[in-house]
Amino acid sequence: MAWQDPRTTFGQAPVGTASQTQVAFDAGLRTYMLKVYNYMASGVLLTGIVAMLFASSGLAQDIMVGGGPLKWLIILSPLAIVFAMSYGQNKFSTMTIQAMFWAFAALMGLSMSTIFLVYTGASIAQTFFATAAAFLGLSLYGYTTKKNLSAMGSFLIMGVVGLLVAMVINIFLQSTMMQLVISAIGVLIFAGLTAYDTQRIKSMYQYVAGTDMVGKTVVLSALSLYLDFINMFQFLLYFMGNQE
Repeated sequence: MAWQDPRTTFGQAPVGTASQTQVAFDAGLRTYMLKVYNYMASGVLLTGIVAMLFASSGLAQDIMVGGGPLKWLIILSPLAIVFAMSYGQNKFSTMTIQAMFWAFAALMGLSMSTIFLVYTGASIAQTFFATAAAFLGLSLYGYTTKKNLSAMGSFLIMGVVGLLVAMVINIFLQSTMMQLVISAIGVLIFAGLTAYDTQRIKSMYQYVAGTDMVGKTVVLSALSLYLDFINMFQFLLYFMGNQE
């Protein structure tokens, strides 16, 4: 959700040959989407492994709770990588984009390691599987629905901006009720974005198929779905997580 549309960056889709059939296109689309999901799932897995190892090592307690400059470097680095991937996609090679994605997932693991210091392992696992089930259902809806979700997507993206503003305000207010409302709205927003992003990623295939942009698009699409999943998980954890 945080990257430029290749239709505006790379021009119109290449004209297919007369021999290209709908069956071949559908097969290519399935392969393309499978790669997106594989990258996304692998990124989530890497984040989880890094988070558990960092927390169990005691470094998360020393670094992330201590409040030193290294903590903020870890927290802000993933955001910097997202912006670099989004706005530098024309300059970077596919291999560079891939390396940045894995670095992003690993840094997110360091950043998210604190959840293992706050919540029980059982509740984290329960929330993860609940998020995974919801994600699969929502993504399947976005992939199969004939309804155009563009209008909903624009509304949800504006909702993300409002959500960020509310979260910043609550840093100072420290309101439990406001955090509850933010979490509830956050779950709904990223649930909707999961369906929207899936449909957008699917429709993007016809513009990048057969071009050298397809590799970058796979990774950037995986990043979008990764962000939807992780944000939905974190907001849902506020409701389902049992604190240590």
